Amino acid sequence: MLVSTPIGNLGDMTERGIAALRVADLVLCEDTRVTRRLAGAFGISARLSALHEYNEEQRIPEVLAALARGLRVALVSDAGTPVLSDPGFRLVRAAVAAGLAVSAVPGPSAAVMALTISGLPPSPFLFLGFPPARGGPRRAAFTRIAALERAGLRATLIWHEAPHRLAATLADLAGIFGAREAAVARELTKRFEEVRRGTLAELAEHYREAKALGEITLVVGPAAAMEAPEEKIEGLLKALLGRGMSLKEAVASVAGETGAKRREVYARALALKHA
Repeated sequence: MLVSTPIGNLGDMTERGIAALRVADLVLCEDTRVTRRLAGAFGISARLSALHEYNEEQRIPEVLAALARGLRVALVSDAGTPVLSDPGFRLVRAAVAAGLAVSAVPGPSAAVMALTISGLPPSPFLFLGFPPARGGPRRAAFTRIAALERAGLRATLIWHEAPHRLAATLADLAGIFGAREAAVARELTKRFEEVRRGTLAELAEHYREAKALGEITLVVGPAAAMEAPEEKIEGLLKALLGRGMSLKEAVASVAGETGAKRREVYARALALKHA
């Protein structure tokens, strides 16, 4: 049983989550010290045991054995929904492969909350966890996303980030994605909750001077739809159709390369075919 826990405000702990942890024979958690405070607040006396990125692989066999014996095992992260940017994926995958039941108690998620209050398009969105910590790999990761956008990706992008890297990350985002709308959400559900909105350049400038504190989620708006010139679309279609490609394949290829709407490319292709 995956059990979501509050991302800051204890009042967000659900009744189902409390009940699931109270009846669990074993609660697996990132940091037993963090979960022990949660357990104390809600009268949870289950045995706590650490499962984190450094021991997850080694612990999988014993956890599967416990589940096979009928023990009730719960998995929590320090905050929010387990598995998302937290340990547990390998365990869940192993349990599914072993034919064991996996269920969840839904609850808080910093990424989803930041998205819903950002004022940016909510759907589709792409959650990318934490960007690489070092500048070179981080810029390379952002460049790969930008390349996908040139190929047609249109999604609001979401990352978590550490406060001491926020300014550098925003500067890298601004350098690669340009004048894109964005939001910095920090300390969500807590006393000093704040959401700052603006362009990536504006946010980078602000946090170059302002010190960021707490848990941070970055939300970056989607790339604008690229309107390819009609001449380019027509030229690509002529080239592909001239090489014997089917109408359907040519339309899909040109729409993917230019970002133009498929129905518009299809209409142009039909006109060329019957010209």
